[in-house]
Amino acid sequence: MSERAAGSEAGVRRPPGPLLLGVRHHGPGSARAVRAALDAACPRVVLLEGPPEADALIALAADEDMRPPVALLAHVVDEPGRSAFWPLAEFSPEWVAIRWALEHGVPARFIDLPATHTLAREDKDEEEKEDVAEGEGEPDGALSEPARAVRIDPLAVLAETAGYDDPERWWEDVIEHRRARAEDAFAPFEVLGEAMEALREVYGTGGHDRDLVREAYMRLQVRAAQREFEDDVAVVCGAWHVPALRQRTTVAADRALLKGLPKVKADMTWVPWTHRRLSRVSGYGAGIDSPGWYGHLFAAADRPIERWMTKVARLLRDEDRPVSSAHVIEAVRLADTLAAMRGRPLPGLTETTDAVRAVMCEGSDVPLALVHDRLVVGDVLGEVPASAPAVPLQRDLARLQRRLRLKPEAQERELELDLRKETDGGRSRLLHRLRLLGVGWGEPVASRGSTGTFRETWRLHWEPELAVRVAEAGVWGTTVMAAATAKAETDAVGARSLAEVTDLAERCLLAELPDALPVVMRILADRAALDADVGHLAQALPALVRSLRYGDVRGTGTQALAEVAAGLAERVFVGLPPACAALDAEAAEEMRGHVDAVHGAVGLLAEGAEGAEGDADDSRAGIRGRWHSVLGTLSARDTVPGVVRGRAVRLLLDDGELGQEEAARLMGLVLSPGTAPGDAAAWIEGFVGGGSGGGMLLVHDERLLGLVDSWLTGVPGDAFTDVLPLLRRTFSEYEPGVRRTLGELVRRGPGPRGSVADTVSGTPGFGPDLDEDRAGAVLPVLRLLLGLDEGDGDVGDVGDRGNNDLVGADR
Repeated sequence: MSERAAGSEAGVRRPPGPLLLGVRHHGPGSARAVRAALDAACPRVVLLEGPPEADALIALAADEDMRPPVALLAHVVDEPGRSAFWPLAEFSPEWVAIRWALEHGVPARFIDLPATHTLAREDKDEEEKEDVAEGEGEPDGALSEPARAVRIDPLAVLAETAGYDDPERWWEDVIEHRRARAEDAFAPFEVLGEAMEALREVYGTGGHDRDLVREAYMRLQVRAAQREFEDDVAVVCGAWHVPALRQRTTVAADRALLKGLPKVKADMTWVPWTHRRLSRVSGYGAGIDSPGWYGHLFAAADRPIERWMTKVARLLRDEDRPVSSAHVIEAVRLADTLAAMRGRPLPGLTETTDAVRAVMCEGSDVPLALVHDRLVVGDVLGEVPASAPAVPLQRDLARLQRRLRLKPEAQERELELDLRKETDGGRSRLLHRLRLLGVGWGEPVASRGSTGTFRETWRLHWEPELAVRVAEAGVWGTTVMAAATAKAETDAVGARSLAEVTDLAERCLLAELPDALPVVMRILADRAALDADVGHLAQALPALVRSLRYGDVRGTGTQALAEVAAGLAERVFVGLPPACAALDAEAAEEMRGHVDAVHGAVGLLAEGAEGAEGDADDSRAGIRGRWHSVLGTLSARDTVPGVVRGRAVRLLLDDGELGQEEAARLMGLVLSPGTAPGDAAAWIEGFVGGGSGGGMLLVHDERLLGLVDSWLTGVPGDAFTDVLPLLRRTFSEYEPGVRRTLGELVRRGPGPRGSVADTVSGTPGFGPDLDEDRAGAVLPVLRLLLGLDEGDGDVGDVGDRGNNDLVGADR
């Protein structure tokens, strides 16, 4: 006896004609109901809402390496950026239907409008990122903005009709909390279909006329299946489409709607997806706010509330929150009580959230936000088998990820790399090459453990749409290295500024692209020779000099880069003084930034030349002296804006090229009554502003502080209003402790000239004499830092010197 006959003898009443199972996409209640209906009906074919091009991929759903959430990805062959996704979770009715068909040896087919038509729209900007109608089954990015503005939400209408103010609560009460029984397996679909039919009588297509085309294509596919399998056909589609599929139309009328549709050549594959991308907050939602909660409801065979509270307790314990078994018991009781008070059959997400907030989070929304992020939404990342179709670049990337043990993860994490290690070096190269290709899997961040060039820190976060970026990058080559090389060469040719080329050269060194670097360097040398803008040259120099630091640890040659950098520096030295003349306030501030950048670059360039041999290297070693001459010229010219002159003096003072007395003399000249208050304030900003340690300079040099204080108290009232914003910006950049100390010094007034200790001896927190006990406490740490043993005979001398130095610095 056949399964279908067995179902009939069991007393299950099956509706006549094709079995239309209207569902809510990604609804666990719908998924359970679909499974029960398929078990009861035992159809000979299962039709699914989705692109027919994916029929060949259905068999992969049975692969042991396929783990939802996953998505069908369709993209235009010649333009991979034009793409669409059809996400499926474990609790999606379509996924349940696919798995049922594979387990029972029944063919499964997709019957929605082909992706070749879906992707052929001319106005790509009209793509819609969120499926507003719960019964809608279009791919992510398929509705236009005007359509979304008038598109109805059928669940919201039904919930409002039933007296609910929240569609999610209505859906949970009616569907999610209902356990399907074999004798009424088809009842929920009949009721939901009738409700959608009533809605469509009022709203028509609900504001999206394109549904008419899709539904015409689906009717044609259902008719074709009926000719092959008679009425032993089950159709799993969005509930909104059920009335349209029941509608009696002619084949000619349906084909007329499809006539003349544009087409493109499209490819399709499976890609991993995430629960977070199923949520509305991600921008790629499909009608659900809580995929993690829905996944739990689908997976929990019994006692879902108790199991959920246990999950929450485990998460909070992992975050060092004091949650006990008693909390779990009380939270379950409170959720049940709230559900009874609110007239709900079982506690829903609202009741469980309220119970968790009150019992486990002590009324605080801070730990509750963690529960929502980790559990209610979740970071589950699906997996796709290696046998799934993929572009060659994707296969090479997967191979590198396995070799380097760098698995994509949905949850953001930081990765510390030591480039002296082979595996970490390979990871760094891969991440830098992917960034060149526009695949932003990793983002470099500041390293907290070390500032050495051998260490890198990355923030990794794999997003499902990165699969599209990889497909787009496939036009550059079949391997990551070849694609990155071709992309870098093309970007160098098309670069619009010198700074873009220098930045690209730096990225090529980081990514270790030896074939691309000569092309980039040739274009860089040509651009540098033709560019006469000192600002452009100053912007380009730091990136070049930074790149020189990567040669030793990465084993790459940087001689050609060093020669270009040295030539670029010489051109900056020659052109900077004339370029600093007659600038307005905004341009002067920009030029000060260029001066700071060049100063840092010169320091690195000079350090790289230390210990070198040969005339060329001697020339490079003298670059610091030539730069100091340029700074001296800038500090002495009256035509140079005050902010630039002040910064030039400060840089010379920091490098030991200018004595304290001379710096005080120059400041005294600038702050004399003959200088306009605005120019004097700008000079002060350049000298002690910009977060360059100027506050500590004033703390430790009473003469400079006295000059600033005397000038400030002598500024006329009308001019003070003009200079106040500039001074406020300057001193607000200091750390609170520095500002507090400066305030104490100014409050005390001028004191006798002397050491810093004399200056601050009356300030709270500073003592007049050396504290031997506190100084001695430094010695063990100092020995540890210097790598000295306790019994080393020289420890005392080193300790004494370190003692005095450290105490002086502390005071």
